[in-house]
Amino acid sequence: MRNELNLHLLVQFVVLARTKNFTRAAEELHLSQSALSRAIQKLEDQLGQPLFERKPREILLTDLGGLLLDRAKQIIKLMEDTFSELSEAGRRGRVRLGAIPTIAPFFLPSLLSSFAKKYPDISIIVQEDTTDMLIKRCTHGEIDLAILALPVSAKHLEFEPLFDEELLLLLPLGHPLESQKNITAESVDDYPFVMLNEAHCLSENIASFCRKQSVQPVTIERTSQLATVQELVSLNHGVSIIPEMARKIDNSVQRTYRSFSGEKPSRTVAMMWNPGRFQCKSLQSLMQHLRIQKEDLKRAAPQP
Repeated sequence: MRNELNLHLLVQFVVLARTKNFTRAAEELHLSQSALSRAIQKLEDQLGQPLFERKPREILLTDLGGLLLDRAKQIIKLMEDTFSELSEAGRRGRVRLGAIPTIAPFFLPSLLSSFAKKYPDISIIVQEDTTDMLIKRCTHGEIDLAILALPVSAKHLEFEPLFDEELLLLLPLGHPLESQKNITAESVDDYPFVMLNEAHCLSENIASFCRKQSVQPVTIERTSQLATVQELVSLNHGVSIIPEMARKIDNSVQRTYRSFSGEKPSRTVAMMWNPGRFQCKSLQSLMQHLRIQKEDLKRAAPQP
């Protein structure tokens, strides 16, 4: 066997092992399917044994493939960490920060502004995505830190709560509930809801609150943007439940926000990172900035 393994082949192998599909892996790697197939065949020829068992709908790792996958991940991680350590001193600091859509536009502007004043030489690259995608990106090292809402289930990642935030009832102007003194979950059970798509964790936060209150509101419209939810409510399409941080920057006079009586719906905002990857000084600075500002963050998004 000739010792010709290279990092590109290992990266392509790892992506294929994760996706279990040549088409999806090729798209992710920005390669043609035939180019990826040739690369994997080259790797198998060098090792003298197949790495995958090809099936009609998916491919599975052989025993040799499973052994190589563990080693390949270690090699790739070592190369990435080595590059990060060696290059950090010679370039401007950079952190790749992810955030879910129901947090990014409302919370990040003030955070990034205060951070830039304290650390002007560190640039923050923001990537907005759903919780599931942020977990994948953080696991694979595509982002350094993420800000999202708990609960989240993810192996090999660490979480640190930052603050709790109340979720408020959003009503169109002149809605019958607007003047009601005490509003409970039962109060809104008969009204149609406008919600975010189920891919957004806020939908599960709201559903969990409703289940605890033994109510099941009817959702008539779903959208991918919180701003669209707000506008649809203004147009009297229904009611909704919105994070407090979104209300703070909402200047519209066509809708109003009310707090629930009794047990209030809420979510916990937290930061997430991969402890198995190299943490550069820039990343450590951003994490420490978040920790130091915890009390200010709590005041910015009052606890229920």
